[in-house]
Amino acid sequence: MSLKISRLSTALGAEITGVNLSEVSDAEVSEIKDALNENMVLFFPGQKISIDEHVEFGSKFGELEGHPNLKKNNNVKHPKVFELTASEGGIADEWHTDITFQDSPALMSVLHMVKCPDLGGDTMWSNLSAAYEALSDPLKDLCEGITALHDARPHGRPDKTAIHPVVRVHPETGKKVLYVNEHFTRRIVEMSKDESDMLLAHLTKWVQQPQFTIRYHWTEGTIAMWDNRSTQHYVVNDFEGERVIQRVTIMGDKVESSSNPKWKPALREGFSAVTTHDKQLISHLKEKNLI
Repeated sequence: MSLKISRLSTALGAEITGVNLSEVSDAEVSEIKDALNENMVLFFPGQKISIDEHVEFGSKFGELEGHPNLKKNNNVKHPKVFELTASEGGIADEWHTDITFQDSPALMSVLHMVKCPDLGGDTMWSNLSAAYEALSDPLKDLCEGITALHDARPHGRPDKTAIHPVVRVHPETGKKVLYVNEHFTRRIVEMSKDESDMLLAHLTKWVQQPQFTIRYHWTEGTIAMWDNRSTQHYVVNDFEGERVIQRVTIMGDKVESSSNPKWKPALREGFSAVTTHDKQLISHLKEKNLI
């Protein structure tokens, strides 16, 4: 194969050259899939790719879907492409995994850096498998027995909710993944509010430690793709000027738990001090006929 793969950090990330993404072969797609499983986020600098070619490349990895909530900035007029510009408030400067408020979240994303500042505006990714493995054994055991409520509150849709295991299994690598994030994860289902707040505060900060991360400095024309099943990402909002990205999202993820939940949901239905997240949890469980 002509692909040249250069690892960028010990945690995750690799840069790939020697391939034209506007006309990839089946063999190259297979090699890219293998590289993504190994490195979790890939960067292809110096690509010249049209919107239609971007969509065609993304579709080789699964079914595409436009963003379910954030459509107002989509200036490219293509239903499968989502555009974000810094001038319109499009900076994802909280750590997150894409669309975890859905039962079937995003499987991976393919981003085209259309325009970027010369300095600043980097993006960081975190390796959620490494974050899980670095937990103490007692905390691993606790996390494998619990689930968490995620919602789309940051997108103005707190009614959109999903419950996922706190520890999931990557379907291709078999690795265990710590699957909570500060942007969308609201509540540990099996814990009281105070207990949940304490544990989530620890876990969401834990995954952000430098030893689990990579920070990438963009150049215009770079294509990046990342595995949403095993990573979180964060845009560093430290720049001035234009920053325009176009993204396609590959859907179809099926979140499988590393083990069955060990405890029942901690509900406070009927009490005057019921919190917003209690109400969300009760509503979600009733909707799914789980209570």
